[in-house]
Amino acid sequence: MLDHKTVLITGAAGGLGRAFALGFGGAGYAVAVADINAAGAQETAELLQAEGVNAAAFEVDVTSTSSTEQLAKNVAEFGDGTIDALINNAAIYATVQRSPFEEIDPSEWDLVMGVNLKGPWLMARAASPYLAENGRVINISSATVFSGSAQWAHYVASKGGVIALTRVLAKELGSRGVTANCIAPGFTLTDASLNLMEDAESYGVDRGAIKRSSQPEDIVGTALFLASDAAGYMTGQTLVVDGGRQFI
Repeated sequence: MLDHKTVLITGAAGGLGRAFALGFGGAGYAVAVADINAAGAQETAELLQAEGVNAAAFEVDVTSTSSTEQLAKNVAEFGDGTIDALINNAAIYATVQRSPFEEIDPSEWDLVMGVNLKGPWLMARAASPYLAENGRVINISSATVFSGSAQWAHYVASKGGVIALTRVLAKELGSRGVTANCIAPGFTLTDASLNLMEDAESYGVDRGAIKRSSQPEDIVGTALFLASDAAGYMTGQTLVVDGGRQFI
């Protein structure tokens, strides 16, 4: 078990974020569950608390400077003054409307960029003063960045930006011993993904080296590795976790 290590996870009211919360809680972290959905965040925290995990729920709007700064301050207090790991998971995904790039409404473009790209920047900015020595920033991108996805320019571009941001953070935080890395999951069977299409459970399975669908828990192990001492000399990297559907 870990001594007084705290992880802050955004977008943890459900889906992949909740899986991260449960995985890190099971590994001995104190877990700060953050989401704009306060009720969902509280539900995740209560699931952890029922397992004996030190967990607390926090409401946050990752597009807001004041909200992210207040969150970082509150989580540092929860974590005995520091934040050991930040997982930037909050994103707009299932509600993004697919449209040819010429037809995307500029307001929707701005919304997607605001949550998916500005959000990780603001969260890293807010958390930076509290990141522990040898702290970890883990950003969540998407494997679709490497293959492209027609009629989804705003989502793909936002997630490509997350990879670029991660590299800059790695350069700027490295002198403090803080690493910044990125995970690019493939199509994963969260509740949001299951609601996207009728054949979600079989979507893309035939293209993978591993012939099964991806579960949220398949991504958690990579995050735990990146947060661990074993990944202390690894930074600025993007790990694709998609069952071998593509190689980069």
